[in-house]
Amino acid sequence: MQKYRSVRLTRKGPPEVLQVVESDLREPEPGEARIKIQATGVGRTDVIMRRGYYPYAPKIPFVPGYEVVGYVDAVGANVSRVAIGDRVAALTVYGGYAEYLYRSADELVHVPAALDAAEAVTLILNYVTAYQMLHRSARVQAGQKALMTGASGGVGTALLQLGQLAGLKMYGTASQGKHRLLQETSATPIDYRTQDFVEVIQQLEPGGLDFVFEGLGGNYIRRGFAVLRRGGKLVAYGNSGFSTLLRDLAQVQLGHRLPNGKSGEFYGITALYRKDRTPFFEDLPILFKLLEERKLKPIIGQRFPLLEAARANALLESGQASGKIVLLAPELLSAGAGMTPR
Repeated sequence: MQKYRSVRLTRKGPPEVLQVVESDLREPEPGEARIKIQATGVGRTDVIMRRGYYPYAPKIPFVPGYEVVGYVDAVGANVSRVAIGDRVAALTVYGGYAEYLYRSADELVHVPAALDAAEAVTLILNYVTAYQMLHRSARVQAGQKALMTGASGGVGTALLQLGQLAGLKMYGTASQGKHRLLQETSATPIDYRTQDFVEVIQQLEPGGLDFVFEGLGGNYIRRGFAVLRRGGKLVAYGNSGFSTLLRDLAQVQLGHRLPNGKSGEFYGITALYRKDRTPFFEDLPILFKLLEERKLKPIIGQRFPLLEAARANALLESGQASGKIVLLAPELLSAGAGMTPR
């Protein structure tokens, strides 16, 4: 029987616990598609899973990998949504660190053939998260003012680009070496190492901000509420574990209840997707279209071979990468691009 390889999380621990394993390549079951993976992303949630703190992760051992782009290699009975050869994307939550993936055909979104696989895969988690926070949670309008914490990361850069398209006046926290990324989207950078963003914004915007998009947690949530105007809203996302999630949720709820006219919300793409897939299926094609029109320029910090997930995780934890880290099928790396090979 033909084999395929994946990178399995064998136990809690550092990146070295990610090990390459072989599995049998079976035929898809009814309603299922088999996807030959072109690209998958590496993100903070993968690290949280590796440490054993993510509530939506399966029991260890399992294959991480939150999002994928690939093409349909085989289909099971009763599949009409996709066909062999179709290029597709999926929000997998886990399973992406692999040469092949089995998925219900109902969870797949078609990907335009002309898009670079590495750029397209960044949209599935990071840009959908940013888009939904901006347009579904905050309902931003042109001319409004916003702060993005952790602005040089994968979701942060997506927020900046989409915020610029929405006509926002933006501020972002990042280390000095990453300020150029923020300035490219006309955002005002704030060096979190040498500046207090509360003091900076209170000087520059004494009336307060309309929104804070907060992805770091802890004291950043409390301080984020401090720079909002009356009637402003903080949208928190991301967490480093279940206990910190509970703590951050408590801070958001407290900030929402204080008698100051401010509100708070915690956004989680997986919880929303599990409750209702419709927003995801509506928003991802919009983002693919923006990418086709080159209105989005995903920041890819590093491209690794598909099975070098351990090395990619180590880079992510080092804090040295900006934007998104992507794992690519070998043929795409050797071609120097992420287009579908034909």
